[in-house]
Amino acid sequence: MKKFVLLHYGFEKPTPEIMAAWGKWFEATKPHAVDMGGFGNGREISKGGTKDLPLGPDSITGFTIVNAASLDDAEKMAQGNPFISSIRVYEVRSG
Repeated sequence: MKKFVLLHYGFEKPTPEIMAAWGKWFEATKPHAVDMGGFGNGREISKGGTKDLPLGPDSITGFTIVNAASLDDAEKMAQGNPFISSIRVYEVRSG
C-alpha cells in the first residue's frame, strides 16, 4: 500500500447537512485513513513577505492521509467526499 494526502479546499459556514455528509464520508474512509485534521486561519510566508490567509473558497481547510494501492484508488475515495471547492490528491513519497 502507498500513502496519499487528500487536501481539502474551500470553506463555507457548516450546516447540519454539510456536517452529516462529512461524517458519513469520514466513516466510509475510516478503514483506509492514517491521519486527518482541519485547518483554521493561517499565514503564507514568501520572499515577498507574509500575508494572512483567512478561511474562504480558496483555502486549504483540511487533510486526510489514506492508504491506497494506487493514485486511482485514492481518487475514488476522494470522489465520495462532500468537498466545498475541490480536493487535491498527492502520493506521499517516502525518503
